[in-house]
Amino acid sequence: MVARQQLQIGSVIDGFVVSEKIHSGGMASLWRVTKAGVDIPIVMKVPTILDGEDATIIVGFEMEMMILPRLSGAHVPRCIAVKDIAQQPYIVMEYIQGLNLLKLLDETPLAPARVAQIGAKIAAALVDLHRQNVLHLDIKPSNIMIRESGEAALIDFGLSRHLQLPDLLEEEFHVPMGTGPYISPEQVLRNRTDPRSDIFSLGVLLYHFATKVRPWGIPKFNRALRARLWRDPVPPRKLNPDIPPYLQEIILRCLEPNPARRYPTAAQLLFDLQHPDEVRLTERAERMEQSGFIATWKRRFRSAATDVEHPRAVAESATNAAPIVMAAVDLSEGMEQLAEALRKEAGRVLHFVPGARLACINVLKLNRVGLNYSRDAEGRNIHVTRLVELKEWARPLALSTGEVTFHVLESPDPAAALIDFAKNNNVDQILICARASSNLRRYLGSVSSQVVAEAPCTVTVVRLPTGLAPLVEATDEPARETEPGPP
Repeated sequence: MVARQQLQIGSVIDGFVVSEKIHSGGMASLWRVTKAGVDIPIVMKVPTILDGEDATIIVGFEMEMMILPRLSGAHVPRCIAVKDIAQQPYIVMEYIQGLNLLKLLDETPLAPARVAQIGAKIAAALVDLHRQNVLHLDIKPSNIMIRESGEAALIDFGLSRHLQLPDLLEEEFHVPMGTGPYISPEQVLRNRTDPRSDIFSLGVLLYHFATKVRPWGIPKFNRALRARLWRDPVPPRKLNPDIPPYLQEIILRCLEPNPARRYPTAAQLLFDLQHPDEVRLTERAERMEQSGFIATWKRRFRSAATDVEHPRAVAESATNAAPIVMAAVDLSEGMEQLAEALRKEAGRVLHFVPGARLACINVLKLNRVGLNYSRDAEGRNIHVTRLVELKEWARPLALSTGEVTFHVLESPDPAAALIDFAKNNNVDQILICARASSNLRRYLGSVSSQVVAEAPCTVTVVRLPTGLAPLVEATDEPARETEPGPP
């Protein structure tokens, strides 16, 4: 792992000259930079994850590095360069000059015509983004810039989903991902596949700009977060009588708990915002009160009946429907031969299963009793170091971004963590190493034996030939034993 350079004014990284820090947050810092040959204002986004302990921030930065270079157009910042987390991690992108919508919150409620105008700009940005197979999934005022030329530009893709790439956030974490006041009901239920989630979040933003009130406040606990599944907001016109019926119709349609009752596309929402005289008014337009007790409890009952263990969405792209092969990689000292044998087996399996995706997993074992430390003796973040080692393990396989993902899990029970990952992500086959037998392992049991016994899919156990010393080079064709999982 390459030592990271401490950023300061005057630092030079890969030809980028650091001038000043313009933002410092819990997830990343932004630095103004320049580079010969780049004729637009640019910034370098550097994660603060390496000084923290939140694995979601690490994975979110990985997602942004995957997604941003694939985007184009005026509605996103132009990506100049990215650097992998194994080295000096950064994203260099266009510095968008203009108005950040967060600054408008102090001016709310805004005039209805201005709310519609801003909404149309954001909807146009969503049309462009969705056509590029990306869902933003964190639409909120601070993540939207209005360029000096007038277009809305979306920023911060750390929680986003590319429908043609693996979704690391969904695969590793099983909690709602989003910003509390703006998160959609689907995201609360851990469905990150529906473009209409962005339409819901835009509806929250329009409601807030039009009324000065957030429709569900600022939820701090999961129970409050889930209220949007059944509790409709106070109609905007009750809070601000100046709101015309057409705008309330649009806002409340965006905020429907059932995505089937929202606008089906951002393009249709954009049309209504631009043509208020043609908006088809329903009872939403004249609504002045929230639903009554009985109607609310009916919706709550229906949402509870369909919310069984937060099932994964079935509306996935064909890319993600390909078989998933999971390699449980032991990066412990002395396990180099087994790790190499596992890599060879992974290559063999991928060769014979066209379209398969490899999920490389390593488990950081946590203490059940006592403290857990996020740094090693040299001060390096252990989670990040493991992630780098995992990528280095897979490098000889020469797989593209869409063919491989990397996951460092943290758990006091490695076997349970591997089994849960396989179940939650519909893994088709697990590849796992088995260490040599010993009296202690026979007494306590092994990770590989527990995975074989409880995994929901086929498990291939990779072993070294009997009697092979730990430091002797592994054979080209490692011994394998394959056990089918339970039906």
